[in-house]
Amino acid sequence: MAQDRRALDLAAYSLMLLLTALWGFQQVAIKVTAPDVSLVAQAAVRSALAMVLVLAWSVTRGTPLFARDGTFWPGVAAGVLFALEFVFIYGGLAHTNASRMVVFIYLAPVLTALGLHFLVRGERLAAGQWLGVLVAFAGVAIAFYNPGKNTLWGDVCGVIAAIFWAATTVLIRATKLSQASATKTLFYQLAVSAALLPFFSFFLGEKGIVSLTPLALASLAYQGVIVAFLSYLAWFWLLRRYYAARLSVLSFLSPMFGVLSGVIFLGEPLGGALFASASAASSCAMSRRPCSEIATSFFTSWRCGALSGIWPSSYSRKRSTMRRASASAKPSTPSTREAASSAEPNTSRTAGTPSSA
Repeated sequence: MAQDRRALDLAAYSLMLLLTALWGFQQVAIKVTAPDVSLVAQAAVRSALAMVLVLAWSVTRGTPLFARDGTFWPGVAAGVLFALEFVFIYGGLAHTNASRMVVFIYLAPVLTALGLHFLVRGERLAAGQWLGVLVAFAGVAIAFYNPGKNTLWGDVCGVIAAIFWAATTVLIRATKLSQASATKTLFYQLAVSAALLPFFSFFLGEKGIVSLTPLALASLAYQGVIVAFLSYLAWFWLLRRYYAARLSVLSFLSPMFGVLSGVIFLGEPLGGALFASASAASSCAMSRRPCSEIATSFFTSWRCGALSGIWPSSYSRKRSTMRRASASAKPSTPSTREAASSAEPNTSRTAGTPSSA
């Protein structure tokens, strides 16, 4: 029996904040390791290491991975999509900046929401939610503007990777994988990709492992243990308990972490269009403002090359609304206190739906 999904709560928001920070920094870890371990070869090592860890985890917890439950072929398909996603992410980083790649990858939540909207009951998005998603998509589209820089091929690879990521998420939710354990779902993807990625690395003419320096070992451990094992177990745990479309939209926080990581650790340029793109994506996940206001702030930030007061204005408006509601209340009468509370913004209805915030 499928487990009922629910709206996002504080635990889900907190965990997603941590996960998006880890995912955003991963592109930097890949880039710095490229001289020692080829890009797609890193992905192969990453999947193999994480697969061993997942297998050990399942044995210690008594989680069956090989029981016949109708998930084999969907699991293989998810693994193939997963491998293709990382071929384009890792391979594309040879042709674009880490800060740009992470922005393009997070076109996936838009595509995921679109697929789930039509294929999975209970994952429908309202018109206001779609507007917020489209604003974030516009931010990603703006990031293609990069005059004087030859990053187009790498940027396109990021978009293709996003398509494969979205397809994987929709496949998991639309098949019997949605009823499988998070450990088994992850094992399928890691095992299949660990088998396929070395062949992709070979066909791309990569050198493979050149030198296992301390930096390379630390980076591979970060990618394989922290990201591919721990963070993805947490991600699939969330997918089985909360609405996938809403989780995917919240993952738009990663572009901001990715852009900042690229600028801080790799010295990559922070263009106005790129920053505005990451800001628009992140604001749709974080802000509780109507989408029309997010759109206005986005275009203002794009024009100025900075995030133009999204958080301060949101905070001040909320405080202003609360003050007006408080002023209209008459504490001496219980009924008027109830009326005042009803005048405040109704956040309970939209809690857990960041795309509509």
